[in-house]
Amino acid sequence: MAPKVLVVLTSYGFIEKAGRPTGWYLPEFAHPYDVLVSKGAEIVVASPLGGSAPVDPSSVEAFRADASASAFYRERAALWERTTPLSALAGKTGEFAALFYPGGHGPMFDLATDAASAALVREFVAAGKPVAAVCHGPAAFVNVELPDGRKLLQGKRVTGFSNAEEEQVGMVPYMPFSLEDGIRQAGGAYEKAAEPWAPLVLVQDGGRFITGQNPASSKGVGEELAKAIGL
Repeated sequence: MAPKVLVVLTSYGFIEKAGRPTGWYLPEFAHPYDVLVSKGAEIVVASPLGGSAPVDPSSVEAFRADASASAFYRERAALWERTTPLSALAGKTGEFAALFYPGGHGPMFDLATDAASAALVREFVAAGKPVAAVCHGPAAFVNVELPDGRKLLQGKRVTGFSNAEEEQVGMVPYMPFSLEDGIRQAGGAYEKAAEPWAPLVLVQDGGRFITGQNPASSKGVGEELAKAIGL
């Protein structure tokens, strides 16, 4: 039976302060999807609100020449147009091998503070199952507390979209918080690649905690997640 990976997308689709659409970032789902499915995994998709989870249109444009991302966008829309509400997944960790959060700016606004998402992360961690995220996806981990009161990120090496990268895309004024700073404030040992936009993937806890810095890290996160579930 194919192992199932639960992918959680943002439901947040528009930044009022910036007057621009947002959502999840295309290659950060497409590239890990290709890796995982090619190795035999089954993908199940959820979001805070369920239903259609918005893809950031700027990512579709930016990765138009990327064969993996463009094919995924053309052919796999059912994955993000019919997502399961997170609330319907409570207590169902046993059905899945791993949990994965793609990025995009959307997660900074909903998944960072979503109680159902935090509960799901706690369930996977308690079950000893891998949790992974890329780019802004680690926002979903920043506020997670474990049953003993410790922050999930306490003492872990963690990466995610850097302050320098956020500045370069001009989004600092519109973010509810800095992901890099938030990781540090949660007790994580934040790390980043030597240069902005270069790939970096960090694997902790024997493969049970995986983070990637930016879009270029997406495939690497998928590969490490596949290893972690034995594919």
